[in-house]
Amino acid sequence: MDGKGMPLPAGYPGSPSVVHVMATPPLVLGPLPASLTCPSCHAQITTNVESESNTRTHLFALILCLVFFPCVCVPYCIDSCKNQNHYCPHCHAFIGRHEN
Repeated sequence: MDGKGMPLPAGYPGSPSVVHVMATPPLVLGPLPASLTCPSCHAQITTNVESESNTRTHLFALILCLVFFPCVCVPYCIDSCKNQNHYCPHCHAFIGRHEN
């Protein structure tokens, strides 16, 4: 706005610029490898999936430790208790995460 409260025309120094952003739909990834186009290298791929322990995995292990100690390692052996991280097999970029 200029000193009189009037908006500045587009392109005038000090005026706000307009940026158009193309929004892409969010990727919906499941626990299994997915076929898609890599957002990083733009290759047609099937993702590599790696399981990673999360807070819930540790919480289940703590509960089993308190209730039945010999089974404390079970949550670390079951993929459904972990997050599944999807990676591109070509450029190794992180693509997304499936959280149970």
